[in-house]
Amino acid sequence: MTEATFAVLALLVLVWAVTSDLLARLNITGPLVFTVAGYVLGNPDSGLLTVDVETPSIHLIAELTLALLLFSDAARVNVSRLKRDIRLPGRLLAFGLPLSVILGALLAAWLFADATWALAGFVGAALAPTDAALSAQVINDRRIPMRLRRALNVESGLNDGIVTPVVTFTLAVAAGQLGSAAHDGGGDDSGGGALLELAVGLVVGLVIGTASAWLLSVGSRRHWMGTDASQLGTLAAALSSFALAVAFSGNGFIAAFVAGIAFRAALDQDAVDADAAVELPELLGEVLALAAWFLFGATLVPIALHNFGITVVAYAVLSLTAVRMVPVALSLLGTGLDRTTVLFVGWFGPRGLASVVFALLAVEQLPTIPVVERAVAVVALTVFLSVVLHGVTAGPLGRRYVHLEQAEDTQDAGPRSRRAVVE
Repeated sequence: MTEATFAVLALLVLVWAVTSDLLARLNITGPLVFTVAGYVLGNPDSGLLTVDVETPSIHLIAELTLALLLFSDAARVNVSRLKRDIRLPGRLLAFGLPLSVILGALLAAWLFADATWALAGFVGAALAPTDAALSAQVINDRRIPMRLRRALNVESGLNDGIVTPVVTFTLAVAAGQLGSAAHDGGGDDSGGGALLELAVGLVVGLVIGTASAWLLSVGSRRHWMGTDASQLGTLAAALSSFALAVAFSGNGFIAAFVAGIAFRAALDQDAVDADAAVELPELLGEVLALAAWFLFGATLVPIALHNFGITVVAYAVLSLTAVRMVPVALSLLGTGLDRTTVLFVGWFGPRGLASVVFALLAVEQLPTIPVVERAVAVVALTVFLSVVLHGVTAGPLGRRYVHLEQAEDTQDAGPRSRRAVVE
């Protein structure tokens, strides 16, 4: 990344900070603004800035961003509170997520006949996780039942970490199947290497997350530090879990995700406020996320437009609709939720930053051949459509849902309405 690109990014963040609430009232999200700005200013054909998708700094920014958000999301999950209302997010993660991966992979294998099974699996897994940042208006709308908002928030906070092992494994096998020079040993050896990386990441995450929580708890109980220092320590835990795992040839994303879970579980809640401690890594992750969206617009959106075609568009549309909604509907059978609520939950599964990072990993690890470029284009186009559609519809559809549910409550003369199921 050049100095000019960094300067433009900094100015864009400043402008966004000043106008964010105004643009939110117009249903314009930060990811949309930075994606469009990235494409206009950094596309390879007419952009004023030089942004190369092969540049290591781009991959580093994207990977650090995802690592911080994985840690923050995992560390914010209050297990004791979640236990009281695990039914909906549990179903979405245990049944809806695997079904989305499988259905997405089968669709990719059907539409793209030249894709290997591992590459098709990568596409399905890369587009399975959701990003609540693209529908923040729904998550923050207090008129929508808390149970639904919590389910969507917990789902988006955990599904990217859960699906990361699948993405890592399919990428490694695809590299061997497609003859990548980095994986000359073939698909089986690559898959074994990926499993070793996951194991190393798991161990590093457990050690760093547990140890850092213990140290912060001891320091706070003995009055060695204040709230600001606890935030710095939490940021260091998030970054060190990722960096140390990578240094030991492990998976940094798994390490960050597991470290976040272990950190929250091991932290002495009486000594350290977990929610306050995680604010700094979360804030830094949000700032880096804006930069990642700019780089997405500059590097991956042009790839999507270059490979624009009926099959790519068909996959993107189906991924945002049937591939998401059918698994959600199946996973919510027997919960008593009405059709409007199931459709509402099914639609608000936006694809976001995790999918962007996974696409960049494919660019980095897979050979530059047409089938790989088409797979990256599919992921990029799906994310771009999601940024636009979910960002624009979050406010209006949230208000529409509240109106429909209130109208149904009014018409229901019985002592218990269906709405009561989701309160």
